[in-house]
Amino acid sequence: MTELAIFDLDGTLLDTREDLAAATNEALRRCGFPERPLSEYNLLVGRGISNLMKRAMPEKDATEENVARMRAVFFPYYDAHKCDRTRPYDGIEAMLEELARSGVKLAVASNKYQDGTEKLIRHFFPAGTFSAVFGQREGFPIKPDPQIVSSIMQECGITNRESVVYIGDSDVDMQTGQNAGVRTVGVTWGFRSKEELLSGHPWMLADSPEDITHAITEQ
Repeated sequence: MTELAIFDLDGTLLDTREDLAAATNEALRRCGFPERPLSEYNLLVGRGISNLMKRAMPEKDATEENVARMRAVFFPYYDAHKCDRTRPYDGIEAMLEELARSGVKLAVASNKYQDGTEKLIRHFFPAGTFSAVFGQREGFPIKPDPQIVSSIMQECGITNRESVVYIGDSDVDMQTGQNAGVRTVGVTWGFRSKEELLSGHPWMLADSPEDITHAITEQ
């Protein structure tokens, strides 16, 4: 029986790619670097904002000083525009409602900075949907380090790792679940390819939110 379902945010619950790309391109432009096409952001996002900045700018310019310059532009712009084009993927709300009705606790584990993660969750989902919402926090390692999963389990009062499912759209997510010793579900509607997900040996692949609902509630 599944007691806890932990979801990645970007590319899993929400399609955030266009707003992330717009904010990063704004930072690139204002810092004097070439912008990147939207199609490239599928592979650029997923390892936190600092890594996004490093990967988006030319490799020869990826210094800590330039990362700091870009972050100073990115954060206020993204905070003002993070919901311009971002939307939940089709079927997400119904899936979450059905899992909650089945008694499954829900949580979010993201490499997006904590404040941005919380604001997006508050904007798009009803209060109380998630028992824990953890993003990238100062002093804590980012995924695929498993600490975020352990912290969520502790927050939710769950001790049995066999009763936990971790759901995401990238190799980072599959590695996070494996490192934490929990089952993983790779979603094929996100930012990365099915081949990348399969390379992480997930418990299952989900082509729709309904697939997740059935897999978890029909155990």
